[in-house]
Amino acid sequence: MQFSPLLLLLATASAAPAPLSALSERATQQCGQYQSQSQGAYTLATNGWGWSSGTGSQCSEIDSVSGNTIAWDTTYSWSGTPTQVKSYANVQANSYTRKQLSGYTSMLTTWKWAYTGTNISANVAYDTFVGTSASGANTFEVMVWLGLLGTPSPLSANGYPFTPIATPTIGGVAFDLAYGLNGAVKVYSFVAHSRAATSFSGDLLNFFKYLEQNYASNGFTSSLYLQTIQAGSEVFDGNNAKLATSAYSVAVN
Repeated sequence: MQFSPLLLLLATASAAPAPLSALSERATQQCGQYQSQSQGAYTLATNGWGWSSGTGSQCSEIDSVSGNTIAWDTTYSWSGTPTQVKSYANVQANSYTRKQLSGYTSMLTTWKWAYTGTNISANVAYDTFVGTSASGANTFEVMVWLGLLGTPSPLSANGYPFTPIATPTIGGVAFDLAYGLNGAVKVYSFVAHSRAATSFSGDLLNFFKYLEQNYASNGFTSSLYLQTIQAGSEVFDGNNAKLATSAYSVAVN
């Protein structure tokens, strides 16, 4: 993320039984600071790395998994230190081989989401990491912000709020591009012009290709290894807030 390194099936007696995995996931709603659970091709993690900077609580749950599509939600109320991320509750894709970017043909993804609540300060974003080896240190972080609610700004070397270094259109969606450093990690953040791309369908590989074509001089090349693909919300503040993802999928080939 830009400053540092989301369950309901009830069966009646006469209905076909619901999958046991779905029932067990619903029973283990996650409300702890660092919790995770896996179902299908994804792992849900609460990732409350900034909880100590605020006052509040949150819970995340898997609503359903069907094939390669997952639905989940995160509900929360947080206040205090409005510039500090409280958590990045997210799902991480698990079913792909970590290899050099040049070895992939596509990373097709869809994400349908909605946000409700008041005084919300948050984003809705893919968070990916690449490096010089499959399991070594992160070299680059590449974020794709589909939603920007309130006043968050991506990490930027040119101040707050950020001034775009480029305005690419990728997959038919216009983005502002920010660049900054998180320690030694170089961070590129694509922020959708609409600030609310609530139904997105595209190829994540196109974002990497754009960086390869335009920022190779900064070390972003196709020889880098894909390490992590996550999708979730960086939460700063909000009252009775809820991010509901009705359908999310990513297929890496």
